[in-house]
Amino acid sequence: MNTLELIKRISRPTPSKIVLLVLDGLGGLPGPETGKTELETASTPNLDGLAARSVCGLSDPVGPGITPGSAPGHLALFGYDPVSYNIGRGVLEAVGVGFDLQPKDIAARGNFCTVDGAGLITDRRAGRIPTEKNAELCRLLDGMVVDKIKVLVHPVREHRFIAVFRGEGLSPDVTDSDPQQVGAAPDIITALSPADEKMAAIANQFVAQAKTVLAEHIPANMVLLRGFSQQPHFPSMAEIYKLKPAAIASYPMYQGLARLVGMDVLPAGTSIEDEFNTLAQNYGDYDFFFVHVKGTDAAGEDGDFHRKVRAIEEVDRALPQLTNLQPDVIVVTGDHSTPALLKGHSWHPVPALLYSEYCRTDSVTEFSESACILGGLGHFPATQIMPLAMANALKLTKFGA
Repeated sequence: MNTLELIKRISRPTPSKIVLLVLDGLGGLPGPETGKTELETASTPNLDGLAARSVCGLSDPVGPGITPGSAPGHLALFGYDPVSYNIGRGVLEAVGVGFDLQPKDIAARGNFCTVDGAGLITDRRAGRIPTEKNAELCRLLDGMVVDKIKVLVHPVREHRFIAVFRGEGLSPDVTDSDPQQVGAAPDIITALSPADEKMAAIANQFVAQAKTVLAEHIPANMVLLRGFSQQPHFPSMAEIYKLKPAAIASYPMYQGLARLVGMDVLPAGTSIEDEFNTLAQNYGDYDFFFVHVKGTDAAGEDGDFHRKVRAIEEVDRALPQLTNLQPDVIVVTGDHSTPALLKGHSWHPVPALLYSEYCRTDSVTEFSESACILGGLGHFPATQIMPLAMANALKLTKFGA
């Protein structure tokens, strides 16, 4: 019996409330100016005060040394084994924007990007073009037909879009075209088995046609594709945990992931204050809330150490809006680390705190990597966060005689 099956057997509905606050890309590395991480540099009196009343630790989203994508990182936080329940970014983006995926559709997440005269990538995100410009460019690409396969292109946000390949004989088992680094040319999409060669050929032809169409649209003069996938079926959080769960997330990808595990998606607004206001307004209607903060990750990916510090401090200032609601359980953590020093996701474990009336507090008095490593939770898999939150909310019955 796997862990989810066990939790499904012993979980029970109760009136208690759980709030999971995820600061995307929370973990960092010491900056050269101070020798402190972004979290250690930030002024966080409210997070520190909460940590002092909690039990803390460091979590691994997938496993030691493994750098997780956003989907595996969040699935682990929701209690799903991210290896067994792996899912491509394309489906998450499509579900997030409410795209009507058909059973045979293959969805890929796309970036508009900038390439130079030699075809080398100079900016993977095309300067984070405005969403309005994104929509204009998507209209130029939408509806292409490649060897009887229709390609539907839909904007997501800023430089992100989805490309949905609709037709017969397609498979998602192909590689990405995004090398995820500047200075390199986009990769050729290749099949992972002979049965996938049609999909690889169609995708490469679409990329080639997109390059021609976008040639004069600098900085968005090329596309990168990754996360080819089909829509899966997941057991819902209601089935497993007997919860009525809701998500408050501003970015479509995280909304899509929440929908796939059975959460209702609530309006998020444009700031952490807006998100916490939504939490308060809907507090009586749900017993589990996933609240997502994107700014920490975006700053880390841009290599902006000080902007990431400011994003953490913004959350800290707003935190009383959450704690004043007096949830029975509060978890604060991240889905992965995104050190500004690396300008991307990394394998480093993520600080985590768990507050409840029933937790055994430890000696940690600040919320940081160096403090949490000494906490009572130790160094643990992120998949254990949901069972711990459920137990502290008194939502699990005894196992066995």
